[in-house]
Amino acid sequence: MRRKLFIGPRLRLLRENRGLTLEMGAERLGLSTSYVSQLENNHRPATASVLVALARAYQLDPSEFDVDEQSRLIADLREASIDLPLGTAAPPLAELRIAASTTPHLAHQFLNLHAAYRRLEGRINELDDRLGRGPSGASGLPLPYEEIRDFFHYRDNYVDAIDIAAEALAAELGICADAGPAPLLEKALWARHGVAVRTDATTAEGVWWRYEPGTRTLRFAAELNEPTRLFQLAVVLARLSLKTVVDQTVAAGQFHSPESVAVGRLACENYAAGALVFPYGDFARTARLLRHDVEQLQRRYRASFEQICHRLSTLQRPGARGIPFYFVRVDQAGNITKRHSSTRFQFARFGGACPLWNVHEAFSQPGRILVQVAEMPDSVRYLCMARSIIKRSGSFRAPHRHYAVGFGCELTHAAEVVYADVISAAVEPVPIGVSCRICERRHCHQRAYPPMEHTMSIPTDERGVTPYRLL
Repeated sequence: MRRKLFIGPRLRLLRENRGLTLEMGAERLGLSTSYVSQLENNHRPATASVLVALARAYQLDPSEFDVDEQSRLIADLREASIDLPLGTAAPPLAELRIAASTTPHLAHQFLNLHAAYRRLEGRINELDDRLGRGPSGASGLPLPYEEIRDFFHYRDNYVDAIDIAAEALAAELGICADAGPAPLLEKALWARHGVAVRTDATTAEGVWWRYEPGTRTLRFAAELNEPTRLFQLAVVLARLSLKTVVDQTVAAGQFHSPESVAVGRLACENYAAGALVFPYGDFARTARLLRHDVEQLQRRYRASFEQICHRLSTLQRPGARGIPFYFVRVDQAGNITKRHSSTRFQFARFGGACPLWNVHEAFSQPGRILVQVAEMPDSVRYLCMARSIIKRSGSFRAPHRHYAVGFGCELTHAAEVVYADVISAAVEPVPIGVSCRICERRHCHQRAYPPMEHTMSIPTDERGVTPYRLL
């Protein structure tokens, strides 16, 4: 069943940004003032005819309103409210839905306050003598990587201006599937910016590449693998060729600290590089043709497994949306080192991920793509793929880095994804959650600790899988 679509705050913002009164906005849409008032206050859901009227009146794609930002905000509010040890019950889900739909700016402010509280609590617990006067994060501002993660999170992991500009540059250079982009990028760096590319037999320890603006030289370590070298060529070309649109995007982010601005710029340049070597239209068409077979896409674009999965998670251009995928990278300790999603799939903002999720199992079966049907507590089912990867150092003496990459989509898209072919129609989904701290499942055999919102009792005369009962 399709969920009702409430667009109140966004509709009001559209109208107010154009200096229109409620009556003027209603007239532009061809609707009654009372009806538009009900829409803006989320007393009525938007119908298909309302979305068509919006598209005509404001030159928008109706699909821009059919996003899951609200569900992400609700999930984040729920985790944050449960995480606060205030001695009172967490707000019920119905109240959180109202907050997310009617006062989204206030809801985001609450999340920022909660994140600041968590950072302060951590510093107190660790007896951090830099409290209140340390570097980034000590002032109560969001930490740079948290702020940039949320910047992409609430944009469906898609940045339209950068993506379109990068695709136009790719078209000028002739980059597409099977084109072998590395020579094209090197040629463009020299022809457009006078940048020479060199490969050095020895570099400083831990340095894979270095751009020297003074001599306009881009130096690569000899041991750097081809996909990484290709991507870094694109990063430098994007930095030099797409500076204006990157600057505008970073400025629009209104980040809170110089560190966040620096991290945001790097993230936007990396995004531009991905959009350059995997141009949107060409990549989206090829991905659908190959039914999102990552290994085939690797060969076509001379890319790494991780790069392809990451790009798949960004294909959310209005009017040309691909399948909404999530993408995550996890290290051997269970730390999530990268996470992006254009789905309703929720990652834990704090603490570890669900141990039943197949991304953890990938380490025990190196190189094999594992496929799992998982069901989240909201009853949405996902097709989840995971594979271990090794980032090699290029030297026997230097340590390699081991990760697991997970990606997936809602099960409703299974027919368009090759990995679903190994799933039986009768397979029972694995019940997973966001994290143990907020998971509602009472009988999970892998539960690490009880959920924070439940009271528990400790039986003294019997013992089950867990030493407590949830009340």
